[in-house]
Amino acid sequence: MATSTLTKSFCAGVACANEAGTLQCPKCQELGHAKSYFCSQDCFKRSWSEHKKVHKTGSLTGTHDPFPSFPYTGVLRPHYPLSPKRQLPESIPQPDYSISGIPRSEFALGSSMRKIAILNETEIEGMRTVCRLAREVLDMAAAAVAPGVTTDEIDEIVHKACIERNSYPSPLNYNGFPKSVCTSINEIICHGIPDGRPLQEGDIVNIDVTLYHGGFHGDLNETYYVGTPSPDAIRVVETSRDCLNAAIELVKPGMLFRDPGNAIEKLAKERNCSVVRTYCGHGVNQLFHCAPNVPHYAKNKAVGTAKAGMCFTIEPMINLGTYRDKTWPDDWTSATADGKLSAQFEHTLLVTENGVEVLTARKADSPGGPIPIPASN
Repeated sequence: MATSTLTKSFCAGVACANEAGTLQCPKCQELGHAKSYFCSQDCFKRSWSEHKKVHKTGSLTGTHDPFPSFPYTGVLRPHYPLSPKRQLPESIPQPDYSISGIPRSEFALGSSMRKIAILNETEIEGMRTVCRLAREVLDMAAAAVAPGVTTDEIDEIVHKACIERNSYPSPLNYNGFPKSVCTSINEIICHGIPDGRPLQEGDIVNIDVTLYHGGFHGDLNETYYVGTPSPDAIRVVETSRDCLNAAIELVKPGMLFRDPGNAIEKLAKERNCSVVRTYCGHGVNQLFHCAPNVPHYAKNKAVGTAKAGMCFTIEPMINLGTYRDKTWPDDWTSATADGKLSAQFEHTLLVTENGVEVLTARKADSPGGPIPIPASN
């Protein structure tokens, strides 16, 4: 798979992947920094508080950290500039936010957001199709995981695989998200933005894929080992995997949406891990995110009862240390507050008359898969 170059002339704005325009920072011009071009005056103004820091470092070549004064909780850093926004053929149907970034169909629900959709047979077949395609795309991305591969390369694989399936990568421009997939490494809980950082031996990386196809979204993710994992990495990854499986066993008509959190937190605590509370499972169908909310922690106050025909995700985020999180200045990347490892797994589920159908289930040849947790000393 061809890689995207990170040496093209990109806008120097913070979290901006536009092509550079002719506007140059006056101070950088004075200092002789040749690559400090911005796409617009607005972008320059918006980025000034962070951009001015490079006047002291002079770091305007190669990849750089756009937030050098941010108090990161762990060792991971963003590697900017981002590659340009990837384009799709006009023939591929796109969700309502693809241009504006605003999911108006979700906002339009307003007070009816609590109403949980019951899908008919035609809609259920639509969900089965998009979830099968999403699994194929995730497996293609996972097969590329190896030391030296950048998360931007993984983003390109996902993007092209979506095009091959006449599908739109749902994360792209959803509330302004700049990429086609979320890639979350080590202490990143979720919503990591693919960039130029190569994966390293011993990393763990979560790949979160969602496709929009035939008017429906299919959502899943898994965490993968890069090379040989540490015992702590195995513990947190396999605990997250097992927590998801334990929660899925509960899904059937009549299940309360507050119940999965009890099973998840019980198992996580037994493994000396914690459960993230900021993010939860969600309804998914014609909308990327909708009712119900499915929290992953115990004693939550989620409302609602599962009924046949409902589709939703369960996606526990499990940490080695504290459950608390901290968001990077890109307004997306969520890291553990103590910099310790985090892992996540997710499936899209259909409640059936007799139980549950895992629409995004692994195939026999899917990359990854469980490994034994080493015995503690």
